Amino acid sequence: MVDSWERARHILQAAGLDPGRLAHLAPLTGGTYNTVEELRLTDGTRYVLKIPPAAATPGLRHERRLLVSEAEFYDSAADAGVPAPRLVSMGDDFLLMTACPGDPWDGTLTDAEQTALRSELGRQTARLHRVTGTGFGYPSGALGPLAPDWRTAFTTMFDAVLDDARRYGARLPRPVDAVARTARYAYGALDEVTVPCLVHFDLWRGNILVDRSGGDARIGGLIDGERMFWGDPLADFVSLALLGDIKRDEAFLAGYREVGGRARFDTPARLRLALYRAYLYLIMLTETIPREVGEEHERWVQEAVAPELLAALDEIEEASRSVS
Repeated sequence: MVDSWERARHILQAAGLDPGRLAHLAPLTGGTYNTVEELRLTDGTRYVLKIPPAAATPGLRHERRLLVSEAEFYDSAADAGVPAPRLVSMGDDFLLMTACPGDPWDGTLTDAEQTALRSELGRQTARLHRVTGTGFGYPSGALGPLAPDWRTAFTTMFDAVLDDARRYGARLPRPVDAVARTARYAYGALDEVTVPCLVHFDLWRGNILVDRSGGDARIGGLIDGERMFWGDPLADFVSLALLGDIKRDEAFLAGYREVGGRARFDTPARLRLALYRAYLYLIMLTETIPREVGEEHERWVQEAVAPELLAALDEIEEASRSVS
């Protein structure tokens, strides 16, 4: 087994940093896939090191080469002027990035602070969505090369997680084939998306750092961009309102629209949003098997996530009837 300090020193040296200045190394909690460590140098500079699991580790099909997608997100966020880690160095088996200030968004914020932060988050998300790619899909290539159109890319993504659900025998509230049939009702709405925009797809509160070092609470960084893809900006609204409804988040939507973000909820948009919700909730239900989560987490997923998958599928069926 490789010693963590030895590995960290080797990576620092490869990045052109003095390995002898490594003063502190500690694991960071919160992640469920990669190994994540904080590195602190003698001058106080902080870095974050991610190490992917071994290639033979069970996982979902889209999870291969996640660090490639994460690096793409950080480079794109830098182009957009959005606070996020900055890529320092990467290889096939590591990603070294700068550390952002702050701590994950938690329940200690006042109502006024939350409203201000949601508005700021809306502005930052809209700036992310201005960044465009050369094709649609995961930049990692886990599911193949980027596609020329969004319908091809997303249906490939959706089919992949359905295949994962079959392979692992995931506990879904409806049979896999029934989920697939319902999803197809919404596929026509995907053709409205013609520009591949940057989508983080994991912007729940745990991946939003809140920094109080300047007094007022502000967003210190948007982290863990490993799930990013090039696609429909509307897809980001799922994790931004995880297990909820983004249409009720007035502060976020006001900030999003303030800097030019488009947020319409007509019937085609509702179909797509329900489809993206179904995709994320399928992932959350299926990944419990290869990750061997504990009984408590499995119970939470079945009680909290499974009903939301059903609600998304019901909305697809309802909305599709209104346009048929």
